[in-house]
Amino acid sequence: MFNFNKTVHVVKYRILWICLSACLLLPGIVAMIYSMINYPTHSPVKVGIDYTGGTILQYGVPESVNNEDISKTRETLDKIGAENSYIQILNVNPTEKNKNIKSIISIRTKFIDEGSDMAEQITNAIQKEYKNSELIQVSSVGATLGKELFRMSLIALALAILGMIIYISLRFKFEYAVAAILGLVHDVLFVVGVFSILGIFCNVQVDGLFLTAILTIIGFSINDTIVTFDRIRENLRYYGKKMSFGEIVDASVTQTIARSVNTSLTAFITLAALYFFGGVTTKDFVLAMMIGVVVGTYSSIFFCSMLVDIWEERKAAKAKAAV
Repeated sequence: MFNFNKTVHVVKYRILWICLSACLLLPGIVAMIYSMINYPTHSPVKVGIDYTGGTILQYGVPESVNNEDISKTRETLDKIGAENSYIQILNVNPTEKNKNIKSIISIRTKFIDEGSDMAEQITNAIQKEYKNSELIQVSSVGATLGKELFRMSLIALALAILGMIIYISLRFKFEYAVAAILGLVHDVLFVVGVFSILGIFCNVQVDGLFLTAILTIIGFSINDTIVTFDRIRENLRYYGKKMSFGEIVDASVTQTIARSVNTSLTAFITLAALYFFGGVTTKDFVLAMMIGVVVGTYSSIFFCSMLVDIWEERKAAKAKAAV
């Protein structure tokens, strides 16, 4: 029998978990609504050229570049017609191939046609402000291709969620599947909400890697949820007549919480190392993963198990009323 003195009381404090989830989600939802109203794309986050179409120009600079320099560069680009450009500073370690490059200035701007001289104007402006700078890479994505990528991304996300609903419904019960999917929605909304806020205040744009992060978060979160649900099902077989469903949920969470936290902590430490010491181009992807690991662990332990308990409690109440 279980030691209830050391049991994690999910059911007893379920109002607390509901309020905590609401506090986590509401700021992001407000930011997403604001973004959909104000952005030309009407998307809940600020999307990059992968989805809207545009051109990226990268310049190698033989000097360290700071934020004040970038502010002047942005003003210069606005004057020549490259308004609302997204500029990043990528610090690099000198190698034999790029001995003279200390920083890379990455400029994301609207799509530049082959017949346009806008790329040449931008290059002249950069070389005027940063001596001995050179254009090292140009990449473009057309608006039509960007929209197609966005559509295919949504289809991939929908198919992933549908597959999980079918699997969990067959493996457990339909109500378990609903609780698990609501947990995934909870996690995705939180991560997207955070990036919506970052887009408004820090001009952070999302690209194809962000969708990869979301799909990875979904897989990671559902894994923890299935482990908890599996333990609930096993305990129901042995203690269904001796304990209430709420007690079984608490006991099951207690048995699996150490595994979930240890697994998530290991992943988080690895991601933190990548965030602080990895490449600049993957920072947003890694940040999304770090946020997703934390909120996914919380939702699997507290949010999803709480939903299952509420569902079963209502079913028992209806069955009792019908007798």
